[in-house]
Amino acid sequence: MARNKFDIDETLETPFDIRHFARALKYVGRYKGSVITAMIVSVTAAVIGLCSPLITQYALDVTIPAGDRKELLLLAGLLLLSIIASVGFSALSSRIMTKAGQNMIYDIRRDLFEHLQKLPFEYYDSRPHGKILTRVINYVNSVSDLLSNGLITFVLEIFNIIFICIFMFAVSPQLAPVVLAGVPFFAAFMIAIKKAQRRAWQRVSNKSSNLNAYLHEGLVGVSITRSFVREAENEEIFDRLAIEYRKAWMRAIYFSQAVWPVADVISICVSSAIYFVGLMVVAPEMGITVGTIVAMTGYAGRFWQPIMNLSQLYNTFVNTIAYLERIFETMDEPVTVTDKENAGEMPEIKGDVSFKNVTFAYEEGANVLENLSFDVKAGQSIALVGPTGAGKTTIVNLISRFYNVNDGQVLIDGRDITDFTLRSLRSQMGIMLQDSVIFSGTIKENILYGRPGATDEEVRQACHVVGADEFIEEMPNGFDTEVNERGASLSQGQRQMIAFARTILADPKILVLDEATSSIDAKTERYIQSGIDHLLKGRTSFIIAHRLSTIRSCDKIMYISEKGISECGTHDELMKKKGLYYKLCMAQSV
Repeated sequence: MARNKFDIDETLETPFDIRHFARALKYVGRYKGSVITAMIVSVTAAVIGLCSPLITQYALDVTIPAGDRKELLLLAGLLLLSIIASVGFSALSSRIMTKAGQNMIYDIRRDLFEHLQKLPFEYYDSRPHGKILTRVINYVNSVSDLLSNGLITFVLEIFNIIFICIFMFAVSPQLAPVVLAGVPFFAAFMIAIKKAQRRAWQRVSNKSSNLNAYLHEGLVGVSITRSFVREAENEEIFDRLAIEYRKAWMRAIYFSQAVWPVADVISICVSSAIYFVGLMVVAPEMGITVGTIVAMTGYAGRFWQPIMNLSQLYNTFVNTIAYLERIFETMDEPVTVTDKENAGEMPEIKGDVSFKNVTFAYEEGANVLENLSFDVKAGQSIALVGPTGAGKTTIVNLISRFYNVNDGQVLIDGRDITDFTLRSLRSQMGIMLQDSVIFSGTIKENILYGRPGATDEEVRQACHVVGADEFIEEMPNGFDTEVNERGASLSQGQRQMIAFARTILADPKILVLDEATSSIDAKTERYIQSGIDHLLKGRTSFIIAHRLSTIRSCDKIMYISEKGISECGTHDELMKKKGLYYKLCMAQSV
């Protein structure tokens, strides 16, 4: 998926080919037992259903002319029984395939989500999250019918066509070719619209993705929208995207809905031709009966019914192609940050951190860091300051290996972090951000997020350290109080205190505080300052802060600018130099 935003259509990196569909069929293969059973039941239903015209023919040509009422009642009962049996077997087949189909969709969605969990931050940095959600939810739902009922429908209708042809040639070898004469015309029509139909449905998937991306963005930023009174402008943007989607949908439906009428017209023409050929051409010479013509007309309808069903299935297939392309494109996104072969488990971290000639760029040719080198001893607290965009957050992201360095090494306790598994590395690190995420669920579940096995007493102790226990216990259900997604029912300070408690409970060996207190008031900061002091004791910590009063006591302060470290020292040492850090302090004191 290329870099874009909500109003830019996505372009596929590779064209669709049949191997993509074969790849989708691997999910079907996991439930081949259910699929085969459903197919056998469906074929049985189809064969029973094909007996109806034969019963009708026999009744018209033999039973009714003979005036045998008893046999006619028997045939009527047999016809009713065949219809009931056919419907019953069809319903059973549908039930089996519906269950199997949902299992297939679950497998696809699970594999897609698992892959998304492994993708590097670059993937999420470069595209709207709404478009990613569309792939996991909408697109996977769209392929559901094809992989379940669609597959069995395809096999069943093929069998139907074969059996119908056998029955037709058995009843009347002269009239059977008349039924088949319409097939080339229908095939030519389908070939003619194939490319345009696929492009139309790709455009629908693009416009649907754009609309979902903007809707997601609007919901996340609804408070900003209202603050700046942007409702009217946002409605105009939404209307434009919705109109584009509607136009794309209507054009795609134009192609899809054209298939059924064409097939229907050909079917009607074929039925008319049967009467004409049967009564005017063949009947006088071959002695074809009325029952034969009625039976062949019935088979013609039955023959073109699966043809029309297959055309509808073809429509679904073309529609689904666009979604399969997007799904598999996402699954094929390379996992660039992953465990290398034979990666070991990171032993308990002591806390020494070193950068050796590290160069890093988010985009090729635009280095954020160049040949950066520094050493931090275990237990030291390091402050990173400097202008926005200088690379402060990039440095701590590289320590956690959220990105791979382009050149150089990041070492912890003297060992390259790429030699160890990501899980064993990150499980010993704690990161506190300016906007800490609170998940829907209880307060206790949020605090336990990084250490699910902690006891209630350990949870309470972690909250007590940062002063969060007071407001939590005042809530209706205490630690079992439900909070909304993103902690909307909590204040910014309360969310930060819960996040601090979560970090304390995880007991990280290396701690990162990225503007963790910048968005809370001074009173709340005093509450959690003791928690911060508790966190810093005995562990290596990196603190990014624009509020310089919070970092004066750090063991070392690094001023990051010009793709590296411009100044480094304690607060007093840097103030004496009267360089960049001194100017920054003076600017804040004004």
